[in-house]
Amino acid sequence: MDNFYTKLLDNNRKFVEDTLKLDPEFFKDLAKEQHPPLLWIGCSDSRVPANQITGTRPGEVFVHRNIANMVVHTDMNMLSVLDYSVNVLKVKHVIVCGHYGCGGVKAAMGNQSIGIIDNWIRHIKDVYRQHQDELDAVQNEEERFNKFVEVNVKEQVFDLAKTSIVQGAWRNGQDLTLHGWVYGLNSGYVTDLEVDLDSNKDLDNVYQLQFKK
Repeated sequence: MDNFYTKLLDNNRKFVEDTLKLDPEFFKDLAKEQHPPLLWIGCSDSRVPANQITGTRPGEVFVHRNIANMVVHTDMNMLSVLDYSVNVLKVKHVIVCGHYGCGGVKAAMGNQSIGIIDNWIRHIKDVYRQHQDELDAVQNEEERFNKFVEVNVKEQVFDLAKTSIVQGAWRNGQDLTLHGWVYGLNSGYVTDLEVDLDSNKDLDNVYQLQFKK
């Protein structure tokens, strides 16, 4: 086995030892149940770890990650995570967190075929098409890239709000707020995009679901 793999096992042992020194009951308590107040929908990029960014401990963040932090209405993986988070764990916050320099977003700005991921990136291209006038008006390519990252996050927050899962929770009076963030790889700081939804009133009427009584 190579040194990197062996180091992972060594790191795990050190993590356990260091944690038990601080709290001998930590893992026993952690194994009982989880009550995270937050669902994090982030990018699969290895440089964007949810717990380290937010300074949270194991058990405090439920996490779903995919290429470019997308909320695709036919993605059963994402919907299953969302449903469990909202209806079982009763999270109070859902954060969609993108990041500047996102490779998926960058690929969606071009036409180079990459492979099967082209089909996933098409969803990101749809976001560009919806905001093309706004994005094309930004002359500097790097600034346009950053703007696209932000626009994509905002669209995913609204796509979350369009789901029957989230709207059903709101209808039942559940305390649930959706947020959009962007993480800066070169700074470590997050930017709150101030898109905070706690009801479906900001959605176009066609997306506002009516539930049977």
